[in-house]
Amino acid sequence: MNDGIDDEENLHDEAEALREETAAQSPELAEHDHLAQLEAQLEEANQKALYAAAELQNARRRMDKELADTRAYAAAGFARDMLAVRDHLQRAIDHLPDGVRDSEMANFVSGIEATLREVDSAFGRNGIERVPAKGLPLDPHLHQAMVEIPSNEAPGTVIEEMQSGYVMKDRLLRPALVGVAKSPG
Repeated sequence: MNDGIDDEENLHDEAEALREETAAQSPELAEHDHLAQLEAQLEEANQKALYAAAELQNARRRMDKELADTRAYAAAGFARDMLAVRDHLQRAIDHLPDGVRDSEMANFVSGIEATLREVDSAFGRNGIERVPAKGLPLDPHLHQAMVEIPSNEAPGTVIEEMQSGYVMKDRLLRPALVGVAKSPG
C-alpha cells in the first residue's frame, strides 16, 4: 500500500526536479511555466467572479419577486374580512319583503344597494373578482362541494351556489360553496 504513495511522491519529486532543471537551462521556459500558472489562476478567479455575480443576480430577482408579491397581496387578509361585509349586505337586499322599495324605507334600501355597489367597485379596483360557479363543472381549486343534488344535469356540474367564492388577482381568497349534480336515482 505504501508503494503506491511512495511512487506518487517519487513522480512528484522527479517532475519538480525536471522543472528546476529546465528552468535553470532555459529562463524562457520557466517564465512561460509561470505565465501559464498565472493564467490558470486568473481563469479560476474569473469563474468565481462570474458565479458570485450570477448568485447576486438570482438573489436580487428573488427579492424583487417577493416584494412584488407582498405588494400585490398585502390586502388579502383585509379583503377576506370585507367579503363577510359584502355577504351581509347582499343578504339584506335579497331578503327584503315585497313593497319595501315603494315604502318610506326606499331611501334606506337605496343606501344599502349603493353601499354594496361601492364595495363591489372597491373589490374591482383591487383585483378581487367573484368565482364563476353555477352551470360550470366542479373545480376543486375554486369550488367546495357541500352537497350532491339529484339532477338531470351532468354529474359534477355546479347547480347551486350557497356562498360566492372570490379570487384576488390569481390567488383564491375564498372558495365558492356549491351544490353539485348527481345522477337521479
